[in-house]
Amino acid sequence: FTTSNARCPEYREPRVLAYEDIECPYCGEWINLVLDTSAGAQRYIEDCQVCCRPITVVLDVDPDGEALVSVRSEEDA
Repeated sequence: FTTSNARCPEYREPRVLAYEDIECPYCGEWINLVLDTSAGAQRYIEDCQVCCRPITVVLDVDPDGEALVSVRSEEDA
């Protein structure tokens, strides 16, 4: 097994950090999340950078390593 792109052109370096703009479910402002996809699927709470309310972030990672993000308010989680 090799990680060299020259020897294995279909190999793609996994993306560990992804960035996603999301709309706060409380105040409606757009905020930027930095996502760590190295741990796979995750569910965690992150406070809105504008209104400081707790947002439930659900992160899934597809087979290509792309982040799939959904957010919910505390009441909807």
